[in-house]
Amino acid sequence: MIDYTNIQSTSAKPEASSMIETFRAIGYSIETAIADIIDNSITAGAKNIWIDYDWKGSNTTLSILDDGTGMNNEQLIQAMRPGSKNPLDERNRDDLGRFGLGLKTASFSQSRKFTVFSKAKGYKPVFWTWDLDFVNQEKVWKLIRYIPNEENWTKKIETVETGTCVIWWDLDRLTKDTSEDNEEAKSKFLGIMDSVKYHLSMVFHRYMDEGLKIYLREREIKSWDPFMIGIDNLQSKPETRLEGGSIKIKGFVLPHRSKLSAEQYNYGKGPKDSWTAHQGFYVYRNRRLLVAGDWLGLFKKEGHYDLCRIQIDLPNNFDDDWQIDIKKSIARPPSIYREQILALAKDVRNQAVEVYRHKGKVLKRKLASDEYFPFWEERARHGKRFYKINRNHPLLNELLSKSGDLKKEIEKVIQFIEETIPVPLITLQESENEKPHGQPFEGIDHNAIKETMQKLFNGFVASGLSIEKAKARILNTEPYNFYPEYIEFLTNE
Repeated sequence: MIDYTNIQSTSAKPEASSMIETFRAIGYSIETAIADIIDNSITAGAKNIWIDYDWKGSNTTLSILDDGTGMNNEQLIQAMRPGSKNPLDERNRDDLGRFGLGLKTASFSQSRKFTVFSKAKGYKPVFWTWDLDFVNQEKVWKLIRYIPNEENWTKKIETVETGTCVIWWDLDRLTKDTSEDNEEAKSKFLGIMDSVKYHLSMVFHRYMDEGLKIYLREREIKSWDPFMIGIDNLQSKPETRLEGGSIKIKGFVLPHRSKLSAEQYNYGKGPKDSWTAHQGFYVYRNRRLLVAGDWLGLFKKEGHYDLCRIQIDLPNNFDDDWQIDIKKSIARPPSIYREQILALAKDVRNQAVEVYRHKGKVLKRKLASDEYFPFWEERARHGKRFYKINRNHPLLNELLSKSGDLKKEIEKVIQFIEETIPVPLITLQESENEKPHGQPFEGIDHNAIKETMQKLFNGFVASGLSIEKAKARILNTEPYNFYPEYIEFLTNE
């Protein structure tokens, strides 16, 4: 231990406005910023949280009100102080904070001015405001007791017996230079609020399922469970525990899409509207989701693993080991657990890919007269691999049978397509590109899928197949096996 008694020192107090501008650049989205405010509400014991906004162009306000324990004047000033907690201090096991920065950095990231109104039991409501323009002008770390329309906000905090209301105004990152009657700006803002709703439904889904209610403009937000617990055909792996049982890992293999209704399939797409985007690890700290659908650098996202989702539960005293960031959006497994987590993930991924790939074989067993029709087939020629379009595919078979004199020309075009597939480039992109490979017709109009599916169905029924067998054969045909939700709309015309 160094003896500092006789060592010269000097003050290096941070410049207030520069430091706060630095806080603004941490990288919050509005979704993660609001989630950070809600963390404080949950830690304060809130049972209900109300998110509201008043669209007025550049004068728009956004508020988050809770019915937690609230704060008196001294407690509020401390809570408004940047770095109000030491991240090394031991915390209550249910505390969702760490750095004592969340309220400030989250609010600064979206607004130049924010106010916190609070009401503790036995105390009158109190409020203080951080105003970056005042800080820049005075060059001091000082709060001000000012907010426009103070009476309205006083009435709002009086609607709860105890609680806290965070009010963002001067929302320069969202509404700067917009007018109240700008319909395009308003529509964009409302779209962002929808994104907030879906994000919160995922991040706090376990709290919601335990009774927490979060409202957006008086409408309750429903939870979204990435593991679809309780659904038929869900496969769950035994729970694995690390670090003496403190860390829990559990893998889930979701049902193949042919086992899901259209509603269930769309539910599984989640807030990101994509099964591929939601595959991977879900890292929770105290039941609060930190990382959603990420392979933590262990694997790349590929469509074959869309049914694989793995839950990791951490207590809040592992933040440093897992490198949890201020925004609570990043987690990295420590090297000591890496191999165990890798092995567990591989096991779940292998099971998921079996379900994904072999659904066609299940149908084949049920209808022995049918076979699976892939669009592409692998072939060997002179000891090398090549890929050929399957001439027995129902779609191509029908085309060739009706092509007449053009059949030879069509065959030539198909052969050129087969011989010029850029396999080396595809392989290189798959190994180096972080973006997942899209599934057939993903992100584009599905009319071609629906129309050809209906046409094949009509042809199968006309050839003597029963409606059930005709639908099963289509589900056995690539790429229609990717879109079983359209099967129920097929009609015998």
